[in-house]
Amino acid sequence: MKYDRDTILARCNGYIKNTLMETLEIEYIDAGEGYLKAKMPVNSRVHQPMGILHGGATAALAESVGSAASLMFVDATEFEARGIEISANHLKSKRAGTVYGTARIIHKGRSIHLWEIKVTDENDELISLCKLTNIILPKKRV
Repeated sequence: MKYDRDTILARCNGYIKNTLMETLEIEYIDAGEGYLKAKMPVNSRVHQPMGILHGGATAALAESVGSAASLMFVDATEFEARGIEISANHLKSKRAGTVYGTARIIHKGRSIHLWEIKVTDENDELISLCKLTNIILPKKRV
């Protein structure tokens, strides 16, 4: 299922309220053919005790953007995307500023989506390289 950029961003940003994404101040900022991009501020809220970006916060950004990106390809009224595996290679530390997670589709099957998420900083330097596998499931009717 395809939507224009503004529709995708409004839809993704609409999922944030009362979630971890709101706590981490993640915001979806760009979308296009086969990709979705979000940003997250780097401050004490996402630091580990040594005053640098926590790997778990980086992984949360990656999983948030990769899972939301899968929803660009399915009917969200009928299906949901759930992350079933994530890996992250943290390559550079970050103390302050902003990081950007850009998810790009590697494999788009009917039930499995594989994403590469590059987490970069304001200077487009690679902070972490992540891989996310999502399973696409029918929504349970209540």
